[in-house]
Parts: sequence; structure tokens; C-alpha cells
Amino acid sequence: MINFNTKEKMNMTDKLKSGERLPEITVPRLGGGTLTLGTPVDDHDWQMVVVYRGKHCPICKTYLAELERVAPEFATAGVGVVAVSGDPEDRARSFTDEIGVSFPVGYDLTVDQMRMLGLYVSEPRSEKETDRPFAEPGVFVINAEGLLQVVDISNAPFARPDLAGLAKALKFIRDNDYPIRGRLAA
Repeated sequence: MINFNTKEKMNMTDKLKSGERLPEITVPRLGGGTLTLGTPVDDHDWQMVVVYRGKHCPICKTYLAELERVAPEFATAGVGVVAVSGDPEDRARSFTDEIGVSFPVGYDLTVDQMRMLGLYVSEPRSEKETDRPFAEPGVFVINAEGLLQVVDISNAPFARPDLAGLAKALKFIRDNDYPIRGRLAA
């Protein structure tokens, strides 16, 4: 029988918990400068960080195109949107140029930074996919107090939150002072 109350939790990754602060992570930003995850940009007091797998992922292409389409709904709710991956600059630029995104995009997220975010990290299946480990998808919504309001991570490209529904939910959360949920996690 496994005792999960011990400190040896079978090498489970420490996941970020709702109500915590996002670790301070700064990455290069397409177009120049840097992007600090969890720090709102523009006129927004909340930020949503979308971690995507990289250029090799066709589902990411569809997901970021949808994010571009619904970004105005997030903006209406006071939530700025950023995306980030472990891709190098050239791959991140060609990928986002192809999609036509207008929100800030960071690149060169390191494996250590991926782990700090509690993300699942995968090895490429072949060199045709990519040449480095990459993060599986994650969405983090940071509120005006700098706390994680919503945390969604996946170990596979197929499970991600519906963006239009999330935009509506965040507007509801803000309009109704809805509390951070899931804070009783051990």
C-alpha cells in the first residue's frame, strides 16, 4: 500500500496551487525586450499566461488562432493575454507570424522554468517534431493581487480549456468577486 502522506510522493511533480504567486519567470519577448510571466501588460490588471508546446504542434496553431480571435473578450474582462513556449526565437516568430497573433509572445522557456511552473515536460518523438524538450499545455490566470486565480495544466496536447468559455467565466469571476477555488489542496 502506498502512503501519500510521506515526503516521498513517488517523484510527483510539485504543481502550482491556486492562491499562490506565480514564480518569477522572465523570458525574451518577440519584437524585443522581455516578458515577465504574471505581470500584467498594457491596461490590464489581470494576466492570462498560455503555455503552448511549440511550432511542431498543429493543435497549438489552432489554439493560438482561437486565442487571437477571443483576445478582445479577455480584454473586456480586464485580462491581458500572453503566450510562451520553449521554442527558440526563429521558430516562435515563424509560428506566430503564420497565425497572425497580436498579443505578446515569449520564447526560450527553459526546462527549469517549465518545472517551476509545474508543467509536464515531454521529449520530442523525433527530430522532425523538434530538437528539444518542450512544455505540455498550461493556462495560468493571475489576478490583480498577483495570485493564481485559475490554474489548468495538461500532460497532453488534447486537453485544454475552452477559451471562449474561459473568457466568459473570468468576466463572471471579476463582476461577482468570485473567490479563488481549490485552496484546500494539500
